[in-house]
Amino acid sequence: MRICETITVALALALSFGGGAQARDWFDIRGVPPPEPDRIHVCHGYTCRIATPVYFSDGDIARIAGSLGTGAPDAQTERAAVAQAVQIFEELVGARIGTANDLPKMQFGQGAPDQLDCIDEATNTTALLRLLAYHGYLRHHSVREPSARGFFIDGRYPHATAVLADNQSGQKWAVDSWPRANAEPPVVQPLAEWKRARSSDELPL
Repeated sequence: MRICETITVALALALSFGGGAQARDWFDIRGVPPPEPDRIHVCHGYTCRIATPVYFSDGDIARIAGSLGTGAPDAQTERAAVAQAVQIFEELVGARIGTANDLPKMQFGQGAPDQLDCIDEATNTTALLRLLAYHGYLRHHSVREPSARGFFIDGRYPHATAVLADNQSGQKWAVDSWPRANAEPPVVQPLAEWKRARSSDELPL
C-alpha cells in the first residue's frame, strides 16, 4: 500500500474541490517561509516536518538554471530545461542537508529526516520554480500553486504536485518529483492527465 502522506486530507479535499484553502498561500498553509531570491527553506521528513534553510550563491543559481540561462525558444523546451533544473537543485540540496538518498514515492510508516513525501516535494519544487521566475529564467511559463488529486472516497490516496502554466495557451503542467528518487527527472505532464491518474504508477514514458 502506498500513501503519499499521513497528511492533510482536509487540505487535499479543499484543493481537489477548489475550496477555501486555496485562498491562502501554499507556504503559509504549510507554515514554511516562502522562497527568497537567495534562500529556500527545503522541506523534508514528511509534510514539511523539517524545513531547513538553504542559501544559494549566484553561481549556484546559474548552475541550477542550466540551459534556462540561454533562454528556451519555446514552452516545450523550457519544460525540459525546468526538469533538468529540478534534478540539479535536488542534487545540490541533497548533498547539503542529507537528503541525497531520498527514495521514490513514500516509505510507508517512516518519516526519516532524509526522506520526502509529496508535500515536501511539491513545496520544494514550487519554491525552486518561484526562485527561477524571480531571476527571470522562466519566459514561457508562470508558477501556480500546487495542485492535489485523490481524497480517499474516490479510491485514490491524496497526492500533490507543483504546477506550471503555459503563458500562451494557459495549459497547466504538473512537475512532480515524488514518484522518483532524489535528483532523478521529475514527471512533467499535463495537469489534467496527472489529475486523472489512479496512482503514481501511471507515468508517461
